[in-house]
Amino acid sequence: MRGVIEGTMSASSSKPNFGIALIGFILITFAAPAVSAFIEMPGAWYAALQKPSWNPPSWLFGPVWTLLYLLMSVAAWLVWKRVGFTRPLTLYFVQLALNAAWTPIFFGAHALVPALIVIAALWIAILATLLSFRKVNAAAGWLFVPYLAWVTFAMTLNFTLWKLNPT
Repeated sequence: MRGVIEGTMSASSSKPNFGIALIGFILITFAAPAVSAFIEMPGAWYAALQKPSWNPPSWLFGPVWTLLYLLMSVAAWLVWKRVGFTRPLTLYFVQLALNAAWTPIFFGAHALVPALIVIAALWIAILATLLSFRKVNAAAGWLFVPYLAWVTFAMTLNFTLWKLNPT
């Protein structure tokens, strides 16, 4: 990953090509959900679960996650532009790995409690990333707020699904 972004120096100068770097961050960020491409989502298992009345319609998840992944990519890029690959981006990649892990656990393994544990760890990692990004670039921190809000909602939904479907 690091090589993709660091390899954005143009041949004619030592200045980084920020446009290529942004595309790199978008590709890396969108790779997180790509690991779940072969999992049936939401699938018959999810359809059979008892759900709360406030469960969003399935069509909403794709557009929301697309927007969130774009915001995350821009935030990471803004931080990279300012400080390069430092602790804030390490936190970014940790939360991205947890993000990628949740879907196969929830939708693939149908494991509500382990998915709840992963999403709780993800929430903590997102908050740590947001706070770390905010210290580097205020806009980057703000770009993570919708992501934290959505994962807060998703964690509440995961918990509620577990309580409504205890087996």
